[in-house]
Amino acid sequence: MAIQFSSFQTRFKLSNPKKTSAWIERVVKSERSSIHSISYVFCTDRYLLGINQEYLNHDTLTDIITFDYSESRKSIEGEIYISVPRVRDNARSLAVDFDTELHRVIIHGVLHLLGYKDKSASSKKEMRMMEEKFLEIR
Repeated sequence: MAIQFSSFQTRFKLSNPKKTSAWIERVVKSERSSIHSISYVFCTDRYLLGINQEYLNHDTLTDIITFDYSESRKSIEGEIYISVPRVRDNARSLAVDFDTELHRVIIHGVLHLLGYKDKSASSKKEMRMMEEKFLEIR
């Protein structure tokens, strides 16, 4: 099992990576899967916008992009890019603290690796429900 956290073009450092890794592992295990590897990259809006434009042909700011390299849902693998400024802005607009919003986004990426989607209204509702469920066990 390997979970890595790094930063690119930002000085952001996750406050407690060991605790966060243990939480992610509990979530994945509760979904009857395991972690092959997950690489989190905390970055700027500009950097994530470039990824969004280049790889997804979207010209919009976003808080997270997940690249799923999993060969099966039994063992997940991927890269998760998170815009720290976008998470900070979202936390303000949602009137929640930064750490709560950051952990929501962190687990959102894991849920994508586990096969959850968020394109339709019903799948968005399920995704939000799962985020809330797992935030409670953080």
